[in-house]
Amino acid sequence: MTAAASPAAERPASPEGRGALRFPLAAAMPPLQTLVVLALGLSLRLHPALARWSAPALLLGLVLLGAPVAWRTLRGMLRGEFAADVVAMLAIVTAIVLREPIAGLVIVLMQTGGELLERYAEGRASDAVRELEAAAPRIAHRLTGGAANGGDAEGVEDVAAEQVQVGDRILVRPGEMIPCDAEVVAGSSALDTSRITGEPLPERVGPGAAVRSGVVNTSSPLTLRVTAPARDSLYARIVELVRTAQAEKSPIQRMADRWAIWFTPITLLACAVAWALSGDPARVLAVLVVATPCPLLLATPVAVIGGINRAARRQVIVRNGTALELLARVDTAVFDKTGTLTHGRPEVTGVETLDGTPIDPLLRAAAAIEMGSGHLLARSVVAEATRRGLAIPPATDIVEHAGRGVTGRVDGRRVTIGNRALVADLHPATRATLTAHLAPTNGGLRAYVAYDGADAATATGVVTFGDRMRADLPAFFTRLRSLGLARTVLLSGDHAENVAPIAAHLGITDARGDLLPDGKVAAVRALEAAGHRVLMVGDGTNDAPALSAATVGVALAAHGGGISAEAAGVVLLADDVTRVEDAVRIGRRAVAIARQSIVAGLVLSGAAMVVAALGFIPPTAGALLQEGIDVAVILNALRAAAPHGGPGSPAS
Repeated sequence: MTAAASPAAERPASPEGRGALRFPLAAAMPPLQTLVVLALGLSLRLHPALARWSAPALLLGLVLLGAPVAWRTLRGMLRGEFAADVVAMLAIVTAIVLREPIAGLVIVLMQTGGELLERYAEGRASDAVRELEAAAPRIAHRLTGGAANGGDAEGVEDVAAEQVQVGDRILVRPGEMIPCDAEVVAGSSALDTSRITGEPLPERVGPGAAVRSGVVNTSSPLTLRVTAPARDSLYARIVELVRTAQAEKSPIQRMADRWAIWFTPITLLACAVAWALSGDPARVLAVLVVATPCPLLLATPVAVIGGINRAARRQVIVRNGTALELLARVDTAVFDKTGTLTHGRPEVTGVETLDGTPIDPLLRAAAAIEMGSGHLLARSVVAEATRRGLAIPPATDIVEHAGRGVTGRVDGRRVTIGNRALVADLHPATRATLTAHLAPTNGGLRAYVAYDGADAATATGVVTFGDRMRADLPAFFTRLRSLGLARTVLLSGDHAENVAPIAAHLGITDARGDLLPDGKVAAVRALEAAGHRVLMVGDGTNDAPALSAATVGVALAAHGGGISAEAAGVVLLADDVTRVEDAVRIGRRAVAIARQSIVAGLVLSGAAMVVAALGFIPPTAGALLQEGIDVAVILNALRAAAPHGGPGSPAS
């Protein structure tokens, strides 16, 4: 194991800002202007000399403010969109024709106010593709002349990554991302493949190894021969997968519009009955005013805003109202493995000696020479020694052997930690012991340790690394199934033999390994094609396409979510996958409250329609009555923001 430099830090994702509810000032202007017109027109009535100007001022305001609202709805109707706004448009137009400005302005206020709430609940659109493209390497170090043949570094030229051709040789320095799919020509190093496969353990490569774009070189310079141009390499395909998944995703129909499909015809029928009974157009306007579906326009955005704010208090960022509503519909949960069900970082899973010597002195010596390294595996060795309460002494004469390991002196004795070949070369007395140790006892990645003793004997051991599963997952999966997510699927870029034990422990019967990003997307799309509504949970760049393709994607972003957070509809700020349960519960409760508010509001509006059709409610009184119904609907919808008690509910 080399004491390598840490991979280049990714740009902070700032997930706290994602999905934040920001006030849309442009959308706020129409309702504010309507309030000003109402206040001005009604105040004119209080002055005897100006009272005659009140009605014209109100009517002019209705025309100026109501015409854009009516025109937007009319354009939608011409496109075949008969939504909840149709009745409101008819009420506004009828109020203008019948010169009933107060009733019309109240409808404009409710219509534009509902649009404002919807815009407020929408959050911001996903920038996933833009984030992916921004993170792609722009520059490649192409080797020319003598450098291409192993000569001096003067033959290195920086060119745009898009200019590199198949067969070109490029230099990739430590901390840099590989810009193209390629083959290693010279050098050996460890690669951080987590952006592509999601796996935390570094991949060691040497001459002849195939490497993929999007992975980060962490330790030593590599000379590569390009096998595919940047536009055709794996990272570019991930960008295209995210773009395609977002483009093919059908927009969800607003809940209000689904209810309007049957409520609008009923309203028009009530208007026809009112006209047949009286022939009075004012009575028709009264029916339209009390039937204006403000409960449809207000209940959903108010409940959605409440649900989003409620989720935020649980460190669950819901990007928009669509994502919250989709959370209430999911019936299948798909999980990535590394970083989602596991911690996503290599940890020491076992330390053993191969010759019967004590473990602690060996681990203490290994941690001493790894103390100054930023390499993930080095940090894991130090963390394990600290966890065991071992005092780590200072080390001297530390020498890194690129791609092989590191040596140093601790308490005056030589210590080596690295691959089998390095330890055997530097400590010949260990060769027989190392040769006998043919396979890992605990699986995972291994580093061998040799520690020269005072009496010329050499202590030999092996450190095994792995990725630990998160705690409390079995109970979490049981609760998910009780919520109705009966089907759970595990999709991972890790090897199938590493995926199977975790799936078996969690009771997941559908587990697939060795998947690249397009394989995850294909699996998600197959589930949706079979009629499932898929919740996809992941944390890495390799998960971004599948997060975009799923019904709703959930990204873990406690350590900076990057691309995955941009591609997902829901972002978990806490490093806790069990918050997915909170997100689903909050989404379902918000949608249930919205539906309850809609039903109650429409029942009250329906009753008022009957009374108005019989001539007992004039248009202005009907508008005020509708205001009262709206207040009741809003108060009920606000319950979505309140903590909900009961078994299994998220804590406040």
